[in-house]
Amino acid sequence: MTDVVEAVRTPPAVMGLYDGPMWASIREGTMRLQRCLDCGEMQYPPGPVCPHCLSSNLEWQPISGRGTIVSWVVYHRTYLAAYPEPYNVVAVKLAEGPFMASNLEGETPAQSWIGAPVRMVYSTMPDGTVLPRFTLDAASAGKTP
Repeated sequence: MTDVVEAVRTPPAVMGLYDGPMWASIREGTMRLQRCLDCGEMQYPPGPVCPHCLSSNLEWQPISGRGTIVSWVVYHRTYLAAYPEPYNVVAVKLAEGPFMASNLEGETPAQSWIGAPVRMVYSTMPDGTVLPRFTLDAASAGKTP
């Protein structure tokens, strides 16, 4: 008898009306977010209007991928098979302004994670799903993103 090991499925992205272009850019390895052409603010998650000035004059622009950890947690329980314990979740303030939650890959901060500079990487999960994640950014240590 042959054992067939099926790849663990990554939970699918929740696709709202405005999320398609963002996920397409993630699959291409250059995440894009909406920028308001009237006030200049970037927004995440995507939406129909700018949350700052309510303009609908938006365009998709690439982000730098740089940011700073503002909060973090390490889970010691498996809730989804795609994320075996222990795993971390970080809240990152992007250099462009919005906040996003993801995971920190590779080396973890030796002390407090708060304020650690990070950069975005694109990780391909075993099932082929591409996710934006972060790694420590030693090149930006001591700089404000």
